[in-house]
Amino acid sequence: MQPTNIHDVVADEFGQVNDYIVSQLKSEIPLIEQIGYYIISNGGKRLRPLMVLLSARAAQSANGLSETSLSNAVKMASIIEFIHTATLLHDDVVDESDMRRGKKTANEEWGNAPSVLVGDFLYTRAFQIMVDVGSFQCMEILSGTTNIISEGEVQQLINCGDPDTTEESYIKVIQYKTAKLFEGAALCGAVVAEASDIYQEALRQYGMYVGTAFQLIDDVMDYTSTAEEMGKSVGDDLAEGKPTLPLIFTMKHGTEETKQRVRSAIETGGLENLETILADVRDCGAIEYTEAEARKQSDLAIFAISILPDSPYKQALINLANAAVNRRT
Repeated sequence: MQPTNIHDVVADEFGQVNDYIVSQLKSEIPLIEQIGYYIISNGGKRLRPLMVLLSARAAQSANGLSETSLSNAVKMASIIEFIHTATLLHDDVVDESDMRRGKKTANEEWGNAPSVLVGDFLYTRAFQIMVDVGSFQCMEILSGTTNIISEGEVQQLINCGDPDTTEESYIKVIQYKTAKLFEGAALCGAVVAEASDIYQEALRQYGMYVGTAFQLIDDVMDYTSTAEEMGKSVGDDLAEGKPTLPLIFTMKHGTEETKQRVRSAIETGGLENLETILADVRDCGAIEYTEAEARKQSDLAIFAISILPDSPYKQALINLANAAVNRRT
């Protein structure tokens, strides 16, 4: 990612988001603050809150944002980050992960129960802030978003260990569990900016496409990046028996021996043949195919916002769509 030229156009607002997030982590229960600060401050690009700010600015670039709209955009960006962080806390428990962004996960550091409960705290705090914003439309969007994210996570759990998972089923899962929050971020940014329905729809589509591209590349990196680059162990998806697109493509286009090897690995969730499977995935064109699919999504995202007026904020959204595909961390 290139944070300059993307973050810079909303640097002041982004700083306000960071300050507001810290202020909303306060609790009478010290452990909540401790775990909350730990995971919130644990790196990350904060693309989703950035998308809220850029969408709000891009949707009203001609007239600018009112003071109230800007304040609500900052709060909405914080809400999105809280929801995202809550999903990370819960995901790491479900996946039994011990590393995220190069540091111990909260569940590894404090245990599963505190991680789940602090995730619940972040969810409920997000909805408290939503009431303060007072946008019924945003409440409707994000209540539906969190529900669909949960459905996506459950479906992914069902798909784990199933080598017969189709590409269509995989895409649906990543659109539910990952892209839906990107969609909600972009759409809510437009809503608090009081943008037209046409602009709201354009930014909703943009968020969904960028989120899908982001997850496709995330799944590629499990087979192409080092542990240091990813901040987690190589082959985590394989170890969990997740049939992601690189594996689905490999089973469809690899040799018979390759198909059986990958199939067995998904069914057992084992890493015994990790190096061989990594080579299988690379050799059969699965990486190139998945990257090409991500690029299609990125291009669709850029096309979706072509109706927005030209501005530094629209250009930053275009840069963000490209960066989602070109990133390697």
